[in-house]
Amino acid sequence: MGYRVAVVGATGNVGREMLNILAERAFPIDAIAALASSRSQGTEIEFGDTGEMLKVQNVEHFDFTGWDIALFAAGSGPTKLHAPRAAAQGCVVIDNSSLYRMDPDVPLIVPEVNPDAIDGYKARNIIANPNCSTAQLVVALKPLHDRAKIKRVVVATYQSVSGAGKDGMDELFEQSRGIFVGDSVTPRKFTKQIAFNVIPHIDDFLDDGSTKEEWKMVVETKKILDPKIKVVATCVRVPVFVGHSEAVSIEFENEISATEAQDILRESPGIMLVDKREDGGYVTPVECVGDYATFVSRVREDSTVDNGLMLWCVSDNLRKGAALNAVQIAELLGRRHLKKG
Repeated sequence: MGYRVAVVGATGNVGREMLNILAERAFPIDAIAALASSRSQGTEIEFGDTGEMLKVQNVEHFDFTGWDIALFAAGSGPTKLHAPRAAAQGCVVIDNSSLYRMDPDVPLIVPEVNPDAIDGYKARNIIANPNCSTAQLVVALKPLHDRAKIKRVVVATYQSVSGAGKDGMDELFEQSRGIFVGDSVTPRKFTKQIAFNVIPHIDDFLDDGSTKEEWKMVVETKKILDPKIKVVATCVRVPVFVGHSEAVSIEFENEISATEAQDILRESPGIMLVDKREDGGYVTPVECVGDYATFVSRVREDSTVDNGLMLWCVSDNLRKGAALNAVQIAELLGRRHLKKG
């Protein structure tokens, strides 16, 4: 006996990846529903590479009664309308938006990092998926924190345009093509030209000068990993289609060498260490696309602080940063609580 699973926002980038990953990982499914807004109702979408075509249904009219899990990839607006309804009808919601992440009654889960926190899902029947840049960061930090206790993290992100959805990917493509043929470039999705440029601005600005994306990384890392860790982030949009990168500086309470950190990371779940100190001996976003792992490279000691390390972290943001993590949460939920399949 398998699960009855609904994917909300199935026609978007992350929703499509959720369907792909459910199929790739052979998640035990008895029934699968693809849901979206009325604009997409009646269109068809393939369930991974299975050849099975799903007719998209209107989420506004969908009855979640009798369905086990709903993976939401629809943004905070639709989620606010439909997630509480699904949860009230007995369907466990795994939400990819930012809406519930800091709700104290909603667990915020990265299965490799804080699996035990999922036991609190029954308070709201909702589980939150973290921000894409947070997910890969905490996967890399967790085993090092367990060994030497992290005091402070300084992270600069290099985030791909797919984090802004299909419109962001289209804008990078159109601007790049336009520049090559001499056309003028007009930003629409982003605040400045993204082609052949970088933009140190993701999401809205806050009163202290940081952005909401940076704030998310701070508060989510604390909630998932340890509230005592000090975190500061600078989030940058770069002209890469898929794959987020992060340059991470870590200060520990206890001594830890780069060699020891490499040994720990090499054996840690969800991490692929690629760290050869030679030309090309590291991972870039192009190489991580389509992969499940969080890649870590450039592990080295930071001589400017006591017990400091620096590293480079890369992951497919549509997978580990969103869709894969949501499916892994569903797998964890099944093993610990629902126990089907």
